Amino acid sequence: MSVDPRERILARAARELADGMVVNLGIGLPTRLADASLDHRDLLLQSENGLLGIGPYPTEPEADPDLINAGKETVTVVPGASFFDSAMSFAMIRGGHVDVAFLGGLEVSATGDLANWMVPGKMVKGPGGAMDLVAGAKRTIILMEHLTKSGEPRIRQTCTLPLTGRGVVDRLITDLAVFDFVGSPRREIQLVERLTDMPLQELRACTEASFGMP
Repeated sequence: MSVDPRERILARAARELADGMVVNLGIGLPTRLADASLDHRDLLLQSENGLLGIGPYPTEPEADPDLINAGKETVTVVPGASFFDSAMSFAMIRGGHVDVAFLGGLEVSATGDLANWMVPGKMVKGPGGAMDLVAGAKRTIILMEHLTKSGEPRIRQTCTLPLTGRGVVDRLITDLAVFDFVGSPRREIQLVERLTDMPLQELRACTEASFGMP
């Protein structure tokens, strides 16, 4: 039985969580990492709408419509969770108090640029907290499928969609591989790990950006 590509991404991303972290989970796929949070001691999930201490997704009887994350999904909270306004939430983010931000992506460039908030011609409400998160979090990890539904590469030499930030991606986890962005001031992409048995030549063929090996 084939593994759902998104489940493969989540399983690999869960290995990035560690005891004692303060973590922000972006809207979409990253929010599903909440169910892996209870495997770690003192790990705190932060949401930019004003919540520190998110727990796993609720069962139907537990769901409280007034208790939601930034994606307006119902959530639970862990003992000791805190509630506050958005100003305080973004002060945490901009002040560098978030250890890792897990965000979804539409495109990532060879130098770690991120596009994740807008597709031209489609209705969007705005960039949300993504621009603050990529600038303020100590580490940014992007979760996205390697190819679009039409089979086009999402890892581009240069992003074609409006940017969220330049050179902001530290690690990229797709359904096929894990990549790191290294070097300063100009960043380069390196393959860290393959998540399937796809031959290296095929992985290069479906990745527009050239990547190195550590």
